[in-house]
Amino acid sequence: MTIAAKNLSWSIGHKRIVDDVSLQAQRGGMLGLLGPNGSGKSSLLRLLAGLRRPEAGMVTLNGQDIGRIGRRALARRVALVEQHASTEANVRVLDVVRLGRIPHRAPLSGWTRADDQAVREALSRVGMLDRQHQFWHSLSGGERQRVHIARALAQTPTEILLDEPTNHLDIQHQMELLQLISALQLTSIIALHDLNHAALFCDQLVVMERGRIVARGTPETVLTQQLLRDVFRVDARVETSPHHGKPHIHILSA
Repeated sequence: MTIAAKNLSWSIGHKRIVDDVSLQAQRGGMLGLLGPNGSGKSSLLRLLAGLRRPEAGMVTLNGQDIGRIGRRALARRVALVEQHASTEANVRVLDVVRLGRIPHRAPLSGWTRADDQAVREALSRVGMLDRQHQFWHSLSGGERQRVHIARALAQTPTEILLDEPTNHLDIQHQMELLQLISALQLTSIIALHDLNHAALFCDQLVVMERGRIVARGTPETVLTQQLLRDVFRVDARVETSPHHGKPHIHILSA
């Protein structure tokens, strides 16, 4: 077991956003979070990353409550790529990715060869090495998303949490990014809106609705016509793809 949640609950005012959620990610596997807009996926990811304190329950890393882990130590272990991450400063791509090395550096310490290597490798993995000296405001939305993923990879985490990272990417880069994440020797928890991407790339799925988990398991067991009708309010046909053997969903009507 690596990162896990036990009976997590969190609210805004009187509205429960995450409601008694328990899950655990398999070491080195990809756990997909699915659910309609407003189901609590983004809030759950922020709780798992330690950016919010739960009202009840806990998040653990290898059985240790993350509330007892220092912020710097936690950041060396867990990286979060948020859906709407942005910056107002017109900095270079290289400077954004270098931020990922902050948890690994002592105050006033100099830049090291290991830092350079981690940043260069992260940029290369997302296909942005040749743009490292470009300025942030010159990038497209998809390019900015890839830079934020590079920043997370520069942290050299063992767990990476991603909130709909394929937003703003064209189809080619969506597939390349998900292939990259699935090939990483990391534990990943990823919120996705594309059900076929989830079926193809994720080892396990958790489906949320109104803050609660309503289904969990492999893509083959979770992605049923009944669940798609009940949770996503669509009529669909679910077939096994002859190309990759995973479920493939054909939306018939909403």
